[in-house]
Amino acid sequence: MESKRSKYILIGLTVFCILLIGISSIGDGFLSPLRSGVGYVLTPIQSGVNKVGAAVYEKISNFSSLQEAQDENKRLRDQIDALAEDNNRLQQERFELERLRSLYDLDQEYMEYHKVGARVIAKNSGEWFQVFRIDKGANDGIRKDMNVIAGGGLVGIVTDVGANYATVRAIIDDSSEVYGMAMQSGSNCVVEGDLTLYKEGRLRLTHIPQDGDIKEGDRIVTSNISSVFLPGLLIGYASDITVDSNRVTKSGYLIPVAQFDTLQEVLVITDLKSDLQQEATGETAGETAVESEAAQETVSPAESAEGES
Repeated sequence: MESKRSKYILIGLTVFCILLIGISSIGDGFLSPLRSGVGYVLTPIQSGVNKVGAAVYEKISNFSSLQEAQDENKRLRDQIDALAEDNNRLQQERFELERLRSLYDLDQEYMEYHKVGARVIAKNSGEWFQVFRIDKGANDGIRKDMNVIAGGGLVGIVTDVGANYATVRAIIDDSSEVYGMAMQSGSNCVVEGDLTLYKEGRLRLTHIPQDGDIKEGDRIVTSNISSVFLPGLLIGYASDITVDSNRVTKSGYLIPVAQFDTLQEVLVITDLKSDLQQEATGETAGETAVESEAAQETVSPAESAEGES
């Protein structure tokens, strides 16, 4: 019953609106007051409808603009992310180029030795690279006791070799000892590893003779008396040299040239100290034999005649 009543009311309002529209379109003068009344009624309704339509259109336009702005914002964020990634990649390549240039300079500095480049692939759990692994091994000609250099000087020595990897013990390790000497004077010393001390960026410099001439800032290189380290490799610079309490020796500190917290690439010197010593011994023996033969060939005729008689 209620639905029928609502339908009738709707039909009545529709007819009333049509009637009003028809009356408003009649141009006779006597209906002008009625037309004005109709206009008075319809104008607010039309104005309200226009406002509602304008508001709806504005909402739709704002939503469309917001969607476009969000899409543009996402596109710009993606572009910024891509540029940041490219920038990071370029910085990494620049740093790698600088490291490789440093290794190249080091290779040129020690041209008398043969070398193989290697990348650090693992290290122990400590803060420093006191024991680490490289990606070259026996298949690449790496052998135990080969010297390793990087960052301007000596890094350590190969202690273990696999087919495609090798383990290196750095000179900062507590068990490391390297015989060194001052390049300026030739005075001997020993560079001792000390992880606790290396937190200050230094190592111990010991066993300096009391009359040894090692001063602040002297370049300390590997000594020829070492059984495994090749001579002439820069280790670092002397610092704070003082006379020991026994009044027989002096000691101090060494500031290493290599950085043991950021090692990534190294050079392995493939010449072993023992091989070079054997070659030198063989050459010396050969020279002695040649000199002996030459001496025999230069015997005078008189000596030869006396020998025959």
